Amino acid sequence: MSINRYAAIAVFVLSANCPADERKIILGSTNPNLANGARALFAGRDEVGVRLTLLGLEAANGKREEELALSNLCAGYTNLGDYQTALKYCDIALARNDRIWQAYTSKALIYISTRQYVKADQELRKGEAINPGARSIKIARAMYLDAINPVVPEVEVDDRRRGQAGK
Repeated sequence: MSINRYAAIAVFVLSANCPADERKIILGSTNPNLANGARALFAGRDEVGVRLTLLGLEAANGKREEELALSNLCAGYTNLGDYQTALKYCDIALARNDRIWQAYTSKALIYISTRQYVKADQELRKGEAINPGARSIKIARAMYLDAINPVVPEVEVDDRRRGQAGK
């Protein structure tokens, strides 16, 4: 299963392009690597975004910038499909601040992608408790529901007419 691009990228709280209800802070020139990393991640340039965010983390000015960088690394590595590294950054971010709902969303996406649905539901519930209206959580929840209860089309082909057409 591939990750819904919007669900994964919507967690980048540094991006000015992120929906207003999910944007927490926009970093300016104090840490251009974090801001540019978030923009790159949002634009789908995940490798560049992760590289810039790692540089931004090294120069982070305070706890909030570190948390944002860690959350973005969590999401960036999720986008890249490097789930082990993504989980590492998600867990570090959540150990520092267990209110980072974006990290719960990324973890849920990882667990959906790896078919660990019980864990996915647990992470979604944690994120929903913090920010129930977040679009990316709603998308991740929909992906979870589709995964555990897929809609299977029931199509029946009626060949009776085709057999009569040749007569």
